[in-house]
Amino acid sequence: MRTIAALGSSLLLLLPTACSSGDEDDAGTTAVALAKGLSDGSLADVPFTEGDPTDEFGDVVAGLGDAPVEVSAADPDLDGDKGTVSLTWTWDVKGNEWSYRSSADLAKDGDTWKVVWQRNLVEPSLTGKEVIDVDVLLPSRGAILGPDETPIVVDRDVVKLGLDKSTLTRAEEAVSARAIARVLDIEVASFTKRVRASGEKAFVEALVLRKADAANLPPAYGEIKGAVAIGSQRPLAPTKEFAAPILGTVGEATAELIEKSGGRLSAGDLTGLSGLQARYDEQLSGTSGVQIEAVAGKGSERELFTTRPENGQPLTLTLDSELQLRAEQILAQTKPASAIVAIDPTTGDLLAAASGPGSKGINTATYGQYAPGSTFKVVTALALLRAGLTPDTVVPCTSTLVVDGKTFKNYDDYPASHVGDIPFRDAFAQSCNTAFIAERDRLKKGDLADAAAALGLGVDHDLGFPAYFGQVPDAASETEKAADQIGQGKILASPMAMAAVAASVRAGHTVLPRLIADHDVDRVQPEVPLTAGEAKQLQQLMRGVVTDGSAAFLADLPGEVMAKTGTAEYGTGAPLPTHTWMIASTPKLAVAVFVETGQSGSATAGPLLRSLLER
Repeated sequence: MRTIAALGSSLLLLLPTACSSGDEDDAGTTAVALAKGLSDGSLADVPFTEGDPTDEFGDVVAGLGDAPVEVSAADPDLDGDKGTVSLTWTWDVKGNEWSYRSSADLAKDGDTWKVVWQRNLVEPSLTGKEVIDVDVLLPSRGAILGPDETPIVVDRDVVKLGLDKSTLTRAEEAVSARAIARVLDIEVASFTKRVRASGEKAFVEALVLRKADAANLPPAYGEIKGAVAIGSQRPLAPTKEFAAPILGTVGEATAELIEKSGGRLSAGDLTGLSGLQARYDEQLSGTSGVQIEAVAGKGSERELFTTRPENGQPLTLTLDSELQLRAEQILAQTKPASAIVAIDPTTGDLLAAASGPGSKGINTATYGQYAPGSTFKVVTALALLRAGLTPDTVVPCTSTLVVDGKTFKNYDDYPASHVGDIPFRDAFAQSCNTAFIAERDRLKKGDLADAAAALGLGVDHDLGFPAYFGQVPDAASETEKAADQIGQGKILASPMAMAAVAASVRAGHTVLPRLIADHDVDRVQPEVPLTAGEAKQLQQLMRGVVTDGSAAFLADLPGEVMAKTGTAEYGTGAPLPTHTWMIASTPKLAVAVFVETGQSGSATAGPLLRSLLER
């Protein structure tokens, strides 16, 4: 028996050593720690056979930047004191998922299972001193187009101006940064700060100019050490001014935008910074592709993974480029804030939405908020017609009218021949303030707001771009109600909203402006829609302004032009400054012209409107 037992013992010594459940648990713990450490980028808590390879791991994946990675470990496969664990890697590289498997060797050291560090643990094909690098494959940005795919914002030649730090000392960088900022007339402190914060060999962009504008650079720029001019392309409109407040700009992503993007943007990316370029950035920018390579030195790249970029999709607008340019040319010499808005009354398409240079980059055209003055009398007229007034009703047009102690009067050069008891159509054509105020008792609460809504004013819609439809609140007093009748008080509108009023009268129904061709609008219908009979009466009243009233200077234009002039007092002083307005329509065009400060609607806004209609 002892012989057999001894023989049995000898045979057992020859069999492979089995792994206990304890070994499997311990190896599993090491595998989980490894997966977590690789995901977190720190291997300090992982037991390795030799030291902490965190720095070497960082070198291998440095080219992937801050791309997040998730690493998971399978159950280890153990054989005695050795084993392997399969790792599944999932990288998010610029929105592109790169997944693959690798394996890590394990070795038991006493009671502890440790990981054997090798570079192919990170990616199975890595050899020698290879590291991983990424080339971003940029998509083409989607164009902004007009009707019939007319190009509006497309890639155009530019020159990037800035500082090349690669040949400068720290002291020279500061001197050159200040000099560049002064020559280019940009903020010195801000540019200098960006130069200090950038890398040692960075190019720090100061300004981007259209190629034609760059030809006029001051000679002093070329004399600044480190100042460079780099040819490039940027998505640009036909001119610097072309619908600029609406279209917005494209530039390098700011730190704030990068943070808000959820990983979609990173430093150096071009993105929409404002306007439509920002709101529709994801559609326009497309998706970057990536080419991930194993690199051991210059010329030794080996492809590991590639995705092709997906180009951005175009955004189609209703703007008529020729008409927009014409409107901006008309406003070019207007010093106060100003706007011209043109709408096709048959479709609601915004054909022009121009803000003048006096607006200083503000979107006056579609988002300005101003008292519309006597152009609002179109709305008041509709409310009065609904209350029983007719164009032939005789109304009192007095020189002045006192309401609760406040005196209202007509504009300074109101024609004396039209003072007295006159037909309502005459009061409308001559824009008699006192006649409109005198009829205020015909209107009950909400009548004015209902009439405004029927003409496209005072009801908000999401049109896909910044749009202000105005406000027509209930009056809080008799004097406020009187002021509301003539488009002052608390009445506000944008030039776009007043163009919609003119378009609605011409079309015979509520016209909702449209700029984004494929934007679906959740349209809010007016509670009391405009009827054909009401539209016809308003058309006659507005036509009378041209044939017999304050817009007679348009009478020779074709197309049975309909119009209404307007002024609105604002601010302080004696006399009070006035906003000046004019709205008009032809069968194919409804236009609003606004100048923040001027003499009168006919004298200030009128010539600008005529210039547009003469086209």
